[in-house]
Amino acid sequence: MSSWAKKVFWKTVTVEDVEDGFTVKLDGRNLKTPAKAALVLPTREMANAVAAEWEAQVDEINPLSMPTTRSANASIDKVAIQHAEVADMLAEYGGTDLLCYRATSPEELIERQAQQWDPVLDWCAETLEARLKPVSGVMFVSQDSDAPDRLRARVHEMTNFELAAFHDLVSLSGSLILGFAATHQMRPIEDIWTLSRLDESWQEELWGEDEEAVKQAEIKKEAFLHADRFYKMSRK
Repeated sequence: MSSWAKKVFWKTVTVEDVEDGFTVKLDGRNLKTPAKAALVLPTREMANAVAAEWEAQVDEINPLSMPTTRSANASIDKVAIQHAEVADMLAEYGGTDLLCYRATSPEELIERQAQQWDPVLDWCAETLEARLKPVSGVMFVSQDSDAPDRLRARVHEMTNFELAAFHDLVSLSGSLILGFAATHQMRPIEDIWTLSRLDESWQEELWGEDEEAVKQAEIKKEAFLHADRFYKMSRK
């Protein structure tokens, strides 16, 4: 958004139907992305959310207060032009998924990981037809089935807007499987975020909280929750 005017210059914000979706207009003029592409959104819900962000601007535009707009721009300006590359990058998380690489000690942490993560791997096997095996330690172990290919195919099937949201769900959690768990609403989204923080929570129990680490974790959590909302808004 750095190329956009910083001052609020419009008086009215409207949502209108266009070919292939919806758009937002400022004083009757179509809103465009930073790359000057047409901002065509897949659902009215998303268009309304974008419009609400522009209506909320006062005096100067604050991009940080416009997460839906930023995600929509990324969907069009970035993901749309390299969909296959983004999908492949995210699918690679399946080969080293957070849920598959387990601690070797202490026993209490090993048990906690098994108790909380094994059910998600079971869900993945049943719902996504992809069984990933957990291993002890951090050394790479190749999955001995076609599970990664099955998961890769599912990632490639996503639309540009879905993939933009999925990118954040996976990269912020460190897990392709938790990303899918979020998009399938396997559990409440806050519970899925908590699963991704299991190791960090364990360390906090042992050594106490680090104020800066907690602050950064909250920022990531809000981004994760936003990605979940954006994914839902992108579904027609």
